[in-house]
Amino acid sequence: MSSERNPTPEAVAEAGPRPGRLTAAAALAALEGLALVVGGAWMLVGGLTGHPDDRTSAVTGGVTLIVLALLPLLAARGLLARRGWSRGPAIITQIMALPVAYNMLNADTVAIPAGIVLAVVAVTALVLLVNPATTRALGIRGPGNAQK
Repeated sequence: MSSERNPTPEAVAEAGPRPGRLTAAAALAALEGLALVVGGAWMLVGGLTGHPDDRTSAVTGGVTLIVLALLPLLAARGLLARRGWSRGPAIITQIMALPVAYNMLNADTVAIPAGIVLAVVAVTALVLLVNPATTRALGIRGPGNAQK
């Protein structure tokens, strides 16, 4: 009876269809990862072919963005595969996006709309990732629910 009340994380993850909230969280993480790849590629190509003020900074920034894109992309893949480990990197990605969005919102440039979009995406993804349906689908048990 206790095994029915407290199923293993693997059994929970395999039971039933993937919740829409989990799929949406994975899509948002993938979108952020793809945006980082596009931004990094744009900086890298501009640094190599254009006339940036500082070629080294442009190339380094581009490579950094592309490497940073791995975190949300791997998290999105893990979320789609219903792996419990993937929620941590996905949450970290959203937490890292919030200060970036804040800085974009404080700029007096065309970055303000991008900051609004980034803030909305990050907050939405956080809400989806901490939703009880998402944690159940990933087989994550909360405090006090550890299997004995």
